[in-house]
Amino acid sequence: MALQDLTPQLRTRLSRMERAVGWFVLLATLLLVSGFAYYVYHTAQRKGWFLVRAPYSTYLNRATGLKVGDPVNLMGFDVGHITCITAMRADWEYSPVYVEFDIKEPFYGYLWSVGSVARVTSADLLGQRALEVTKGTKGYPIYTFNPLRIVSLGEARRLPDLDQWRTAEEIFDPTETRVLVPALKPLSPTNLDVLASLGRTELRVLDTRTQRKSITGVWVGDPQRKLHGYDFYARTNLYWLVAEETPAVSEQLDKIVAEVNAALPGFFELTNQIVHVLTNTAVLTSNLNVVALHAQPAAANLAALTSELRGPGALGQWLLPTNLPATLETTLTNASRVLATANTALGHTDTNLTGLVENLNRSLENLAGITSNLNTQVQANTNVLTAISDAIVHADEFIQGLKRHWLFRSAFKTTPAARPDAPPQILRSPKDSSER
Repeated sequence: MALQDLTPQLRTRLSRMERAVGWFVLLATLLLVSGFAYYVYHTAQRKGWFLVRAPYSTYLNRATGLKVGDPVNLMGFDVGHITCITAMRADWEYSPVYVEFDIKEPFYGYLWSVGSVARVTSADLLGQRALEVTKGTKGYPIYTFNPLRIVSLGEARRLPDLDQWRTAEEIFDPTETRVLVPALKPLSPTNLDVLASLGRTELRVLDTRTQRKSITGVWVGDPQRKLHGYDFYARTNLYWLVAEETPAVSEQLDKIVAEVNAALPGFFELTNQIVHVLTNTAVLTSNLNVVALHAQPAAANLAALTSELRGPGALGQWLLPTNLPATLETTLTNASRVLATANTALGHTDTNLTGLVENLNRSLENLAGITSNLNTQVQANTNVLTAISDAIVHADEFIQGLKRHWLFRSAFKTTPAARPDAPPQILRSPKDSSER
């Protein structure tokens, strides 16, 4: 039926229905678009699409167990993902696998120029591996978001808010062995004077008054360029992290299996030796059984002998009588008393000897005093020795004169010694002499 054949009432009702259907379709479309936008926003927020990401790179020996999109871990958190895995050219002299990954904010602030490495570890037993970065220990933040500039020393002195500007490089002494001005040091006239004394004309600086959403500088430690500081960031100068790579679990298992296969011949040889040792042990035990049978009479005789050592009148009682402990205790008591008496006597002897030594010391001191006084007298009077010698000579002459004096001659009379060859005189009585 054509629309013009409908009555005006039906055409009005149909137009109202078409209008309602149109509003319903429009509303459903808006709801669908809103739901999809919310899903996209929520997914982007969950995956960190709105966060700033800092790119890094490293070189590995193999790409086993890694693929693009795998998460990157830091301190147990998923802080990024792998964005690129490719092989280097054939004449590349370093590790041939190039890996690039991103770290989202704020976790890239944990990576510093010293201590941060890219570590590849085993994730499961099926050969899967995981990429992990470590926290920096010292040095400087790898990326900066402050505006980076290269200014002359004159411009640096005229910068507004000089204390809000930081040095963006390390300043070394002329020998390049000691850092005179470290990086991220606030600018001051003193630092600028140090640079002027070194002959520097330009300086890299960071404006800490402004914080941008994108990366402005990357840390570079390049001895060839003589640059230890921040360089202008471009997508081509990503920061390179040193890699610490461990083989996959499957490779480790292959090595273990190879080592087991190499050790199996030795193991079989060891089992053969064990069997041989067990055989010798069985033979030895059989020989010991024969020896034990032959030793039974000797053991019986030994038991009989030991039984004779006990009881009254036995050999053991002769050798060790019952009163031996008491006698031994008495002897030891007497010996202890003798040792105590000897100790006391030694103490008294030590005391007496000490007194005797002290008396002898005093006597020697007195004798030394006498000889000292005599020496003093002799040195004071040089004629003392001459007078003493004359006195001795006169005394000798006096004694010799007394010997010759008739009154004292008998006092000095000496009996002549008998000659050994003269015959002995026979004593006789006066009667015998008179008779003769």
